[in-house]
Amino acid sequence: MRDLDRITQDPGVMGGKACIRGMRVTAGTIVGQIGSGQAIEEILADYPWLEREDILQALRYAAWRMEEREVINQSISRFTHSLHVPHRAYPLHF
Repeated sequence: MRDLDRITQDPGVMGGKACIRGMRVTAGTIVGQIGSGQAIEEILADYPWLEREDILQALRYAAWRMEEREVINQSISRFTHSLHVPHRAYPLHF
């Protein structure tokens, strides 16, 4: 996604996970903190080298990845339905 210029992936940094500007802070860490109720201002205080746009891009990256997973899950569901396989929940692997 071209609007995510602050999200980087490098096999030599955090095992290739999506990171903020090549630093050892993953997008998942930031999204997890937001999800647990931490405010953007609190995260910026904890990570003073981050900028507000870093956090916003981490959230946009997570939303984009979830959309990608929904498309895959819908495809799986359609495929299994065509095979007359009983419906079951497919776990998401993060």
